[in-house]
Parts: sequence; C-alpha cells; structure tokens
Amino acid sequence: MASGSATEYVTHHLEHLTVGEGFWTLNIDTLIVSWVLGLIFLGLFYSVARKASADSPTGLQNAIEGCVEFIDQQVSDSFQGPKDFVAPLALTIFIWVLFWNLMDLIPVDLFPTILGWFGVEYVRVLPSADMNATFGLSLTVLALIIIFGVKGKGAKGFGKDMFCHPFGAHPALWLPNVLLNIVEMIAKTVSLAMRLFGNLYAAEIIFILIALLPVWAQWVPGLAWAIFHILVIPLQAFIFMVLTIVYLSLAYEDH
Repeated sequence: MASGSATEYVTHHLEHLTVGEGFWTLNIDTLIVSWVLGLIFLGLFYSVARKASADSPTGLQNAIEGCVEFIDQQVSDSFQGPKDFVAPLALTIFIWVLFWNLMDLIPVDLFPTILGWFGVEYVRVLPSADMNATFGLSLTVLALIIIFGVKGKGAKGFGKDMFCHPFGAHPALWLPNVLLNIVEMIAKTVSLAMRLFGNLYAAEIIFILIALLPVWAQWVPGLAWAIFHILVIPLQAFIFMVLTIVYLSLAYEDH
C-alpha cells in the first residue's frame, strides 16, 4: 500500500463519529459504545444474580462471584472506611473499563465496514482510546476524592488538610500547601486518564498498522499482538480500579 493511502487509512480509523462543533463536539460513537457496554454489564450481572444457585452454580456465576469477591477483598485491604459505596464503585469501574478495553480485540475494519453500508463515514468503538472518555471517568474520581475528603474528615478537617498539609499550619505556608494539594489532585486525575488512554491508544494504532498488511500476512502479528494484549486489557482496568480505591482511602483517612 502506498504511503499516502496508508496515511489516509490510519487517519480515517482514528476519526470519531461526532455532532456539534468546537468545545461542544460530542463523540457519538464513544457515548453509544460506552452506554451499550454499561447496559450489557448491568444486564449480565442482574441475570446471573437472579438465577444464582448455591447447589449447581454455572461457570459464569462462579466467574462473576470470584470477580466480586476479589474486588471486595481489594477494597477491604485498601479502604478502611464504610464499603457500601466504594465496593460497588470499584466493581463498576473494573468491569466497565474491562469491557471498554475488550473492544480493542474486534477487527479494526469490522464496524467501519458494516456501518459504512448505512452511510456512516467514521466510527471508533474503543472508548479507552478516546481521551474524552478516560478524562470523564478520572474527573468523576476527582469529584469523589473531594466528596470523600469532606465525608471522612468533615468540612473543617478537609479545609485544614488543604491549608496545613504537608508543610505545616503556619499562615505563611497556607498558600504553598493549597497550591501543592491542588497540583496533587490534578496529577492524580491526569495520570489516571492518560495511563488508560495511552496504553489503549497505542494498542489501537498497532492493530491498525497490522491491518495495513496483506490479509495473508496479518494473522501471525495480529494473533501475537492480540494474545499479548489480552494481558494488558484486564491489567489496565485493574490499575484504574486500585488507584481509585487508594485515592479515596487517602482522601477519607486522616493523615
């Protein structure tokens, strides 16, 4: 394939289906895929919960129970406050991000080709490779960090933490303390979003580059990268979940 054609092919596969202009542009493909995957997650867990049996559990029930117990243990080990919200949150983050990442294993030309028959020119089905999605999730975590900080320490304790930590309570140190704490919060948000986005965006690019090869030459590198990527998919979901739990724990507990 000529370099110009290859460039056009890669660029085309990195374009989103959008509405709106400028700041108000919405990536419709990311929103639709995220909602569909979320509904699949809820429907799957609800269906298994309704049919759960202690006498003759199915393989899917065992897998889901194992996942729930594993995440509950992670929350118990890292978060010392009440788990009634944090445990379901951690489960939701892990499964939802896992489902996001699994979309990277779908052949890159499948959905663009199918939707192209209906006049849809651009589509991307990997929410994790859309910075808007990963930052949306990390900004939600940032809001929860502030909420849990106030919930765990009280408004007065949270304010004291912002103004008096880490350098001390002297009024001359209030501004440096506040600035450092704001930078720390921003760094947590950016690192959460960019870690997930960077890893999955890179994986998507490699799959697209492999698709540039002749069909007969795609199988070996494609299969090898897919097998390796199967390890990356749950790992990135796990890292996002664990860091969320740790950040909420640090916000909730007194230093």
